[in-house]
Amino acid sequence: MRRDFRITEEPKVVIIPMIDIMLFLLVFFMISTIYMVQLNTMTVNLPAAAAAQRETKPNLVSITVTDKGDVVYDKDQTPVDNLAQRVQQSLTEDTDTVFVLRGDRNAAYEGIASVLDVLKQSGARHVSIATEIKGR
Repeated sequence: MRRDFRITEEPKVVIIPMIDIMLFLLVFFMISTIYMVQLNTMTVNLPAAAAAQRETKPNLVSITVTDKGDVVYDKDQTPVDNLAQRVQQSLTEDTDTVFVLRGDRNAAYEGIASVLDVLKQSGARHVSIATEIKGR
């Protein structure tokens, strides 16, 4: 048998499976990044605010005031005694560091005010207060 080279068929490109795979990858990475963000922080019941916005600066340091009054710096799980030194150390590394104060809804106002005072005395210029979006 001889092969007839005059008869040519166009190759078929099936796009539907590629679209399915791309959608699966997109959903996978979206869900995995949500869980990564939540694992790096302590769970705190934040107060709600209508004008809440997400901070998008690259160098964020979270300072958490728990409902018991403990102050937790960044990703540590133990309370901090030398908050001023840690803040000044972060500021010497990067002067544009943004400090995000995460105060529990049931935390005493005095604890949050004292952390704000320490941040001001240490020379922090960028301080944000974390809240939840109202209606969640």
